[in-house]
Amino acid sequence: MDILSANALPKYTQIAELLRKRIARGVWRTGDRLPTNEALMKEFDVARITIREALGLLIDEKLIEARQGTGTFVRGVPVERNRWLSVETSLSELVEAYRDTSPELLTLEENSSAPALTEADGKPADNYFFMRRVHSRNGSPYAVISLYLDKRVFRQHPARFRKEPVIPILAKMRKPSITKAHQTLTISTAEADVAKYLQIGLNAPVAEVRRVFTDADRTVIYLAEVTYRADFIRLEMDLTPLAKRRR
Repeated sequence: MDILSANALPKYTQIAELLRKRIARGVWRTGDRLPTNEALMKEFDVARITIREALGLLIDEKLIEARQGTGTFVRGVPVERNRWLSVETSLSELVEAYRDTSPELLTLEENSSAPALTEADGKPADNYFFMRRVHSRNGSPYAVISLYLDKRVFRQHPARFRKEPVIPILAKMRKPSITKAHQTLTISTAEADVAKYLQIGLNAPVAEVRRVFTDADRTVIYLAEVTYRADFIRLEMDLTPLAKRRR
């Protein structure tokens, strides 16, 4: 079975990430000798130059070092990625999570047809604007968002909705206002276009969120399907019994 994904990321980058994860998990500890280049070539079914490029990345990161005549050895452990993106469980927390986000607009369509809705979601608005965007923080892309925004809502702040995160703007609006907000999270794998925008491998793990906001008459004013890089996400839950929390 081909270990590497057929995607835009170079094979040596994918191999470097796999080796990096092995070091992080303790498969190889500081001072351990890595398998020979020939063994790695056979494992990943690639040419010698590809292995050398992959190892070169880890040498530059000071995770491994090559010793003349003896092999390649683990030098250090990768720094754990800051999983700053918390899966929020309230609208106010969600608003705060988007404040430092820089969205890049990929697609904007006016008079879009209604999204696929269930009876539990609510009823469709007359018209929607459809947007597809990539959200980044500190220059690193972390989410691809496809969203439908009620045309009545979009028309109130068209310039801001094109350039700014939608939720903080929407949360402050009075008419229409958010009466109900619901989201569902599932774990999946990255498709080709999402992998490209998030700079991850094809079929890399991602978290998919479907988010629905309705107004007072159950009209869906916002629906978003969000794909997050899994390596940016953390999920924290307070499992303290409710009776003890109240004390």
